[in-house]
Amino acid sequence: MLGATQRPFAHGAFTAPSGSPAWASIPSWGVIGTDDGAIPPAELTFMAQRAHSQTTYVKAGHLSMITQPWAVANVINQAVRSTS
Repeated sequence: MLGATQRPFAHGAFTAPSGSPAWASIPSWGVIGTDDGAIPPAELTFMAQRAHSQTTYVKAGHLSMITQPWAVANVINQAVRSTS
């Protein structure tokens, strides 16, 4: 059903320059599930390191916010405290 309601991409989505990535100037945090079967944890770690993220590892799959909600909430609280 989703395919019936989606519109095509705007041409500018492919041709307009995107500018500087937000992770280059804004602090970031990441939660990586060590049992992620959708995206390899090593790949997630590489991306987090490239963004200079403060990374927390949890024993969880891809949906750590569902299986480890307290760990994710703690990371969010840590981010709020460090940016306020």
